[in-house]
Amino acid sequence: MTFELIDNLERLHTTELGVVRIKRNLELDVSDVVAWCRAEIENPASSITRKGKNWYITTKECIITVNAHSYTIITAHKIRSAFN
Repeated sequence: MTFELIDNLERLHTTELGVVRIKRNLELDVSDVVAWCRAEIENPASSITRKGKNWYITTKECIITVNAHSYTIITAHKIRSAFN
Protein backbone atom coordinates (compact mmCIF):
# COMPACT_ATOMS: atom_id res chain seq x y z
CA MET A 1 0.00 0.00 0.00
CA THR A 2 2.94 2.38 0.51
CA PHE A 3 3.43 2.29 -3.26
CA GLU A 4 0.29 4.43 -3.55
CA LEU A 5 2.03 7.33 -1.83
CA ILE A 6 5.29 6.81 -3.70
CA ASP A 7 3.45 6.58 -7.03
CA ASN A 8 1.72 9.91 -6.36
CA LEU A 9 4.62 12.01 -5.06
CA GLU A 10 4.14 14.49 -7.92
CA ARG A 11 0.77 15.37 -6.32
CA LEU A 12 2.40 16.17 -2.96
CA HIS A 13 1.75 19.77 -1.86
CA THR A 14 0.99 21.90 1.18
CA THR A 15 -0.65 25.20 2.03
CA GLU A 16 1.09 28.48 2.86
CA LEU A 17 0.29 27.91 6.52
CA GLY A 18 1.58 24.35 6.18
CA VAL A 19 4.95 25.68 4.99
CA VAL A 20 5.17 27.97 8.00
CA ARG A 21 4.13 25.21 10.41
CA ILE A 22 6.56 22.63 9.01
CA LYS A 23 9.49 25.08 8.97
CA ARG A 24 8.74 26.09 12.56
CA ASN A 25 8.23 22.56 13.88
CA LEU A 26 11.35 21.15 12.24
CA GLU A 27 13.42 24.34 12.47
CA LEU A 28 14.06 24.09 8.72
CA ASP A 29 15.85 26.71 6.68
CA VAL A 30 14.95 25.53 3.17
CA SER A 31 13.25 27.38 0.34
CA ASP A 32 11.14 24.42 -0.87
CA VAL A 33 9.48 22.51 1.98
CA VAL A 34 7.58 20.20 -0.38
CA ALA A 35 10.80 19.13 -2.14
CA TRP A 36 12.43 18.55 1.25
CA CYS A 37 9.51 16.37 2.40
CA ARG A 38 9.45 14.51 -0.93
CA ALA A 39 13.14 13.65 -0.52
CA GLU A 40 12.50 12.40 3.02
CA ILE A 41 9.59 10.25 1.81
CA GLU A 42 11.72 8.78 -0.99
CA ASN A 43 14.57 7.97 1.39
CA PRO A 44 14.77 4.16 1.70
CA ALA A 45 15.43 4.51 5.43
CA SER A 46 12.02 6.16 5.95
CA SER A 47 9.07 4.12 7.17
CA ILE A 48 5.63 4.76 5.64
CA THR A 49 2.40 3.70 7.33
CA ARG A 50 -1.22 4.58 6.76
CA LYS A 51 -3.64 5.08 9.61
CA GLY A 52 -7.13 6.10 8.58
CA LYS A 53 -7.08 9.11 6.30
CA ASN A 54 -3.39 9.95 6.74
CA TRP A 55 0.02 8.66 5.77
CA TYR A 56 2.73 8.87 8.44
CA ILE A 57 6.29 8.96 7.23
CA THR A 58 8.82 8.30 9.99
CA THR A 59 12.38 9.35 9.31
CA LYS A 60 15.40 9.32 11.56
CA GLU A 61 14.53 12.78 12.89
CA CYS A 62 10.84 13.50 12.25
CA ILE A 63 7.33 12.31 11.44
CA ILE A 64 5.61 13.82 8.39
CA THR A 65 1.81 13.62 8.14
CA VAL A 66 0.23 13.56 4.66
CA ASN A 67 -3.48 13.38 3.84
CA ALA A 68 -4.03 10.13 1.93
CA HIS A 69 -6.70 11.52 -0.40
CA SER A 70 -5.40 14.98 -1.33
CA TYR A 71 -1.66 14.35 -0.80
CA THR A 72 -1.47 17.52 1.28
CA ILE A 73 1.40 17.65 3.75
CA ILE A 74 -0.46 18.51 6.93
CA THR A 75 2.37 18.82 9.42
CA ALA A 76 5.70 17.45 10.55
CA HIS A 77 7.18 17.06 14.02
CA LYS A 78 10.57 16.23 15.39
CA ILE A 79 10.89 12.86 17.07
CA ARG A 80 11.64 13.42 20.74
CA SER A 81 13.86 10.92 22.44
CA ALA A 82 13.08 9.58 25.90
CA PHE A 83 16.11 11.51 27.14
CA ASN A 84 14.85 15.00 26.15
